[in-house]
Parts: sequence; C-alpha cells; structure tokens
Amino acid sequence: MLGLLARLPLARQQPVPVHSLILRHFSATPAASRILKLALPRFSSPRALVVPCNRRQLSLGSIFGRSKPAPLPTPHVVAQITRLEAEANVQPHDVAKQVALFEALVATKMKSSYELVISRWERMCEFDPASPLLLSPEAFKLYLTCLINTDQRASVFSAVRRRDSLIAAHHPVAPATPSETPASATEGTETAPAEAPAAVSKPLTSQAIAESVLAGPLVAPATPPPVGAAPEAIGLAGTVERSSGDPIQVTIVERKGSWIPRLIRFLAIMAVSSFFFLVILSVFFENSGLMKAGPRQSQFQPTEDNVVRFTDVHGVDEAKEELQDIVAFLKDPASFSTLGGKLPKGVLLTGPPGTGKTMLARAVAGEAGVPFFFASGSDFEEMFVGVGAKRVRELFAAARKKAPAIIFIDELDAVGGKRSSRDQQYMKQTLNQLLVEMDGFQQSEAVIVIAATNFPESLDQALVRPGRFDRHVTVPLPDVRGRAQILMHHMRNVTTAPDVDPKILARGTPGFSGADLQNMVNQAAIQASKERATAVNLKHFEWAKDRILMGAERRSQYLDQKSKLATAYHEGGHALVALYTEGAMPLHKVTCMPRGQTLGHTALLPEGDRTSVSQKEYLAGIAVSMGGRVAEELIYGEENVSSGASSDIVNATRTAKSMVKKWGFSKLGPVYYGDRDEPLSTRRQEEIEDEIARIVREGEERATALLRAKMDELHRLAQALVEHETLDSDEVKKVIKGETIRNIAEVLEEDLSNNQEKPKEPSS
Repeated sequence: MLGLLARLPLARQQPVPVHSLILRHFSATPAASRILKLALPRFSSPRALVVPCNRRQLSLGSIFGRSKPAPLPTPHVVAQITRLEAEANVQPHDVAKQVALFEALVATKMKSSYELVISRWERMCEFDPASPLLLSPEAFKLYLTCLINTDQRASVFSAVRRRDSLIAAHHPVAPATPSETPASATEGTETAPAEAPAAVSKPLTSQAIAESVLAGPLVAPATPPPVGAAPEAIGLAGTVERSSGDPIQVTIVERKGSWIPRLIRFLAIMAVSSFFFLVILSVFFENSGLMKAGPRQSQFQPTEDNVVRFTDVHGVDEAKEELQDIVAFLKDPASFSTLGGKLPKGVLLTGPPGTGKTMLARAVAGEAGVPFFFASGSDFEEMFVGVGAKRVRELFAAARKKAPAIIFIDELDAVGGKRSSRDQQYMKQTLNQLLVEMDGFQQSEAVIVIAATNFPESLDQALVRPGRFDRHVTVPLPDVRGRAQILMHHMRNVTTAPDVDPKILARGTPGFSGADLQNMVNQAAIQASKERATAVNLKHFEWAKDRILMGAERRSQYLDQKSKLATAYHEGGHALVALYTEGAMPLHKVTCMPRGQTLGHTALLPEGDRTSVSQKEYLAGIAVSMGGRVAEELIYGEENVSSGASSDIVNATRTAKSMVKKWGFSKLGPVYYGDRDEPLSTRRQEEIEDEIARIVREGEERATALLRAKMDELHRLAQALVEHETLDSDEVKKVIKGETIRNIAEVLEEDLSNNQEKPKEPSS
C-alpha cells in the first residue's frame, strides 16, 4: 500500500521525506496495508505525503448526519507495525518478534488488527504446528484477547483444546517456555535481540491462560506511541525512543476541480429539499387558511349584490315560467310535500353564451329572498389532489347553514365533464364529491342547486340524471319580441332621439344575444358622447351594430388605389351573388374599409329569426362565399388571385362538410358520418371528401356564371365602393342600376356642417 502511494503523481508538491527503506521493503505487508487504509486521513502535518482525495459518495449518512469516526493510528505506529511485521516474516520462529508484532497490532484497538492476529496464529497452527510460538503463553493470551474483542468468545475453549492437542502431538516433552520481554519497556532501552537468552518460567496450561483472559478486562496490553516519535524510537513493546531521524510528513491535497461535484451535489440536495418543503408548506397553508386576509372564515359566503327580480330579465319568458316553481318552493317548501310530491333538487340552465343564465339564477334568489351562493366550475380545481372535493364540501356545508338557499355553479362543464376509465382517480374526486353532495340532500334542507353550461352534451350522465338535476331549462337566443324587450330595458337610462324605435332595431339584429344588445346600446351611447350629440340617434345604433358585426374601422391603415380597388371587386362579388342568388341571406352592408382583421367586409342579415335552414339556403351561402374569389379571378386572371379569400374558402368547406357528414345533403344520403366511435373505411372517407369538393366546386361554378352575366354591375359597384367605402343594401341596389347616390362631396359637406353645429366647450 505504501509502495502504491509512493508511486502516485506528486505534481507541484514538495518531495515526500518518508524513509525510502520503509516504502521500498515494507510496502507489500498486509498489516501495514490494512492499517494504512484507515490511517491515511490522519496524515495532516504541514509537509506530508501528497495523496489525491477521492470524491466522497453520496449516502443517507452524508445528508442527515455523520457518526463520529473511530480513532485511527498515527503514521509512526503504522511505520512501526510495518517494521515489526517484516522482521516477524523473516524470522517466523523468533518468539520475541512474533509477540512484539501481536502486541503492536492489539495496541491499535482496531478490528482489522485483531483479525490479523487471529489469522497469523491460526495459520501457524495449521501449517507450522512445530513452531515455538505455540508454546508462548503471551502469544496465546493475545490470540484469545483478539477472539473476545471480535465477538468470538465461544471459540475460546475450542482454541484451548486445539492448542493442547497440538502441543501433545508436536511437543511431547516441552521445555520451559522462555518468557517474553515485557511489552512495555522503559523509555530509552532497545528491543532485545532474538538470540538473547530469556529467563525460564514455569509454563502455564492453556486452560489457565483462557480463564485469566476471560476474567480480566479486555484492554490492549500496550498503548500506541505518542505523536512525533520517530520510527526508530519505537521498541518491540510499543515504547518510544528519542531519535534524530526525520519525521514522516504527509499532506492530503484534493484534485483539481474536486469542488465541482460537491457543488453539484449540494445544489441537487438543496433543490430536492426545497421542493418538498414548499409542497408541504403550501398544503399546510391551503388547509389551515393562515395566509388568507382578514379573519379566518369559510371560503363561500352568500353574495350581497343588488337584488335582481324577474322583471329585470327579458327575452326568456318561457324559462322564467319554469323557474317560478322553484321560487314558490323556496318561499313555502311545506306546500309542495302535502300531496306527496317530491321537491326539486337541481335545475340545469343550458343555452348559448350571453343569453342571461346567470341573471335568471340571481332572479330566482331575489324573488325568493334567500341567500345566493355563487361558484364557478374552475374554483374547485387546484394543483393539489383533494382540494376540489374539499371545496365542494365547504360550499354545500355553507349553504346548509343558510337554508333555504340557492347554490349557483357557473360553467358546470369545467368540473362535471364525462368520466372515462382512462382517467386517473384523482381527476374524478371533485365530480364524485359533487355527485355525493347532490344525492345526499334531504327534502327538508330546502337547498336548490342551479347550474349553467354552454355544452350540456359534455356533462357526465350521472350528474344530469333525475334526482340530481331534475329540470333542464333551455335559455335560447331571444326572438324579435325578446330583443325589443331587452333593448327597451337597456335604453331606459340612455337619452335617445325620438326617432329611435326599439322594434326597428330588434328586427335589424337577428341572432344577437342579450349581452350583444346591451353592448350595442352601450357603444352607441359612448359614440354619441364622443360626437357631442344631445341624444343617441339611429346613426349611432347603426354604427354600434356594424362595429359588432364587422369590427372596428381601421381608417389609419393606408391602402394604395390598386389594393383598394381589388378589395372593392372582391366585396362586390360577394354582394352581387347575395343579391341575385335565391335562398341567400339578404344583404345588409358592404364596405372596402379595413375592419377588424379583414380589408373589407360584406354583412348579411336575415329578415327574421332563422329557426331552420334548407339545403337551398346552404348552397346559396357557399356560392356567396366563393363570389369574392371568383370576382378577382374574372377581373385579374387566375394567376393574380390573392390570398384574401382564405376565410371564405374555410366557411364554404365547413358548410359543405356539415352538409355531407351531418345533414345528409349529398349523394351519400341521410347517413351521419360525424363524430362516430368506429372509424370510417378508406373508401367511404374518399367518397365523403369527393362530395365535399364537388359541392364547393359547384358553388364556385354558380358564382362564376352569375358574375359573368353581371360584369357591368360588378364594375359599377366596385367603383362606387372605392369612392364611398361603405354602402348599405339600398345604395348597392341603386348603384348596380346606374342610379346616382350621394357623391363624396355631399358627404364631406354634411360632416363639416355637423361639426360646425356642435357646441363649443366652455373655457376654463
């Protein structure tokens, strides 16, 4: 071992002042090798042997703690044991040298030293039983001491019998055993040579030696030499002699870059520890509520907003009638159970966005005069498992304390989506808890659950069954009568001109929801205020409707004359096909002014509410969508068609796809090929794609034939759009007939006159 250490590279270090004889002759001794492995970390003198420090392996002990290391022998003890072992190996029959080695090994108090003594004694008994060492009571005593120190006390008596049998076999007439030199010689004396005569003492029996060892304390017969003693000054018994020899100097130097693995290990341990600490801390604060502002209370409290009545909800008369029973039940729950009828548990409101589902729920609570608990489907979801189910329990517990009460869950599809066997269990916990809470209601609790969703088909069947949501109320888009009521309701606090008729505005806004109508009234009022008008007139409402339908105008965007004319031909193609195609939606307005994300827009509005659409109307819509691209192709050629028709192609393809796969308007017949569980065959898929392409191409051909016949009207309409930028349906009809409309000079003069009539602001 010492020889290997001597051959290690000692780059940029001072030479090792270790005795070359020790390194050269005693490097292969097993005793020194065993002890040196444990003794090297103690070499810490200023000038020392340079030993590269190996990287320490990561273990649980290194993370959570480190036990106190056992004391290790000094370098001088290692050198002394090396010398004694070499001498004992050269003279195996010299009892004094063997005993000195045993004593030095036992003095280290190390398990490896005890095992080495046991190994040497047993190897001597097996291979050299005639050795005089067998007769030495001191050596046998040290051997028994090592057996006891290595937890082999049961082997002591077997060792006694073996020694007695070997002595009887190989030493029938044993002379008096020479007594060994005392293990602790006085300081300043040297070890007696092997040839020196020894005093003769009466030999002790093996049994007596064993009894004395078992009766006495298990301590080493000698103590290690003090630090700083030279190797030559250590006697056979471990005593120290003063000498002028140079001391052994050892230095442990780490390799270059050895700090990098330690830094990486430290950062990795810190990252993992911080992650688990933060997770535990977050769960603790989430469950304890210590981080919530104000006094600790339940998360769900009844809302105390303005009370909403049924008189504030318009356009959904049928839905209000169905909810009147819920109001009556909340006011007098006992009246429903007198004849054995079961009280409702839940009401599911479905319909397009903006139709007033939340307003209806608030109106029910306002009419009944009960607490109203509001929650969104996303409020129950959290990154921690089990938090959603906990919040559901808290919501229902808070409602039971305030019963009779109403729980309103908006966007129910966020938490009540269909379950699948492929979903993980933690993904179903919130829905399962909601099912349990709704099914566990007692009729005397007087708590009603009202939920709203835009996608009722995505809800789990166990959630929408009778017994949980007993009633399904559809809240559709308002009809012309409902739109007039909604407009009148929102125009109560708006100063309008006498010529503004809500019935006329209602007929011009088919397909608008209640939210769209409220937005239109608000934007019209804002625009009138910006223009310093005294009242909101029809022009402002028309501006607001165009803004909702077509987007805001981008007058700051510059378009050269060529691009503007190309846009005018494109939008003119849409307008002419819409005018002359039977079944197409009526033309409302056409413009080549950039609006929203488009350079132009053609608005189509139905004359009334559309309850169902025929095949002819769908085909007409496809032809209108392809009219813009066809107009560009006829005017500029096929190679100069722009990409502005991308959205038109998307709309035409989507309509044709639905006609083939959903509505049965194709040669494939009335067969549904939509979202099916089983995949379609390759042949059927090709037929569907061929039918979609055929319908789109036929619509393009119809638009091409119409525009070829109306080429003059297309030119007149495009020129008028370039001049006026925006034309309504009446102006379009005049233009294509060649009639004159207001020129741009008249429009500018009217605008200037309106600006002059505006009152000036008072100077501050």
